[in-house]
Amino acid sequence: MITISLCMIVKNEERTLARCLDSVAGIADEIVIVDTGSSDRTMDIAAQYTDHVYTYEWKEDFAAARNESFAKATQEYILWLDADDVLLPAERAKLEVLKQQLSSGGRRKL
Repeated sequence: MITISLCMIVKNEERTLARCLDSVAGIADEIVIVDTGSSDRTMDIAAQYTDHVYTYEWKEDFAAARNESFAKATQEYILWLDADDVLLPAERAKLEVLKQQLSSGGRRKL
């Protein structure tokens, strides 16, 4: 079975982050969260799900922030979500099947 790093960039997402992370629980083998300057409880919530929580100085560049999260990923595949995304049960089931069917042996983005 393949392994997946969930990579996210966040800022002030205390209202949505837990819902997103709960929806992918057990799918990701690693969660990497890069915070770009939250002033709410986002970092505390993220820390309840992973030890891989990092701060990143916002440079007005979403690609740079996302690439920072990708650089910290250690698993074969990378899945990225925004904090307001939710993996619905039907899609979750499809991803679980896909995770079983994909071959290991490289680092790819999903």
